[in-house]
Amino acid sequence: MSRTGYKLRHIVDRLAPGAAYFEPLPALNRVLYCHEGSFVVVGKEDETVGEDRTWFGSGCVTVQAGDSGAVIWRYELADSESPAKMAAGTGVSSVLTLESEIEGPDPSGDWILRCDGVKFPMGGQAFSHIHQGPGIRCLREGKIRIETAGRTKEYEPGDAWFEPGPEPVFAQACSERCTSFVRVMVLPAELRGKSSIQYINPDDIDKPKSQRYQHYVDEPIEH
Repeated sequence: MSRTGYKLRHIVDRLAPGAAYFEPLPALNRVLYCHEGSFVVVGKEDETVGEDRTWFGSGCVTVQAGDSGAVIWRYELADSESPAKMAAGTGVSSVLTLESEIEGPDPSGDWILRCDGVKFPMGGQAFSHIHQGPGIRCLREGKIRIETAGRTKEYEPGDAWFEPGPEPVFAQACSERCTSFVRVMVLPAELRGKSSIQYINPDDIDKPKSQRYQHYVDEPIEH
């Protein structure tokens, strides 16, 4: 597959109570997911985002943390030459956790950016499957074992990983507690409002599925 000239990245911004970005983040297609606390997207009409909620936009953006501070998972789609912008300010820290080049169809065409949450009960699993676009996942709670491309790796809360889409993946959640992660994927526009998952084994298609989904964002990529 050919490189598209785009990349996905995951950045964690931590803001103390009342802290704000010193300067706006540059214009990019991005999702801000509130992992902890709350924050306000500052603009003509301020928008408050609480825990386990998201904001999506493509323009410059600045935020201010709520009274209990905020931990923001920042998912961005950027061109390959664009360096990651770390948030700065008093009481603000920023860490790039993952960045990956996208291969396949050019997302500068008719594509969407989807953010959703996936939750498994104790011991739940996702049968071997592929997706119709690349994405970054970050584990919110529990533990999960991912088997793909002949590799097996276990992830814990705060760990992020990239899935290119066409490589089969099997996921096994831990048996001690529920497991959930938040993901952002780049998908063809015709999948807006539809599932992107395709099971490898036809026998698995009609089997009961343990994973449950929470939809946050399903919006066209702006250019």
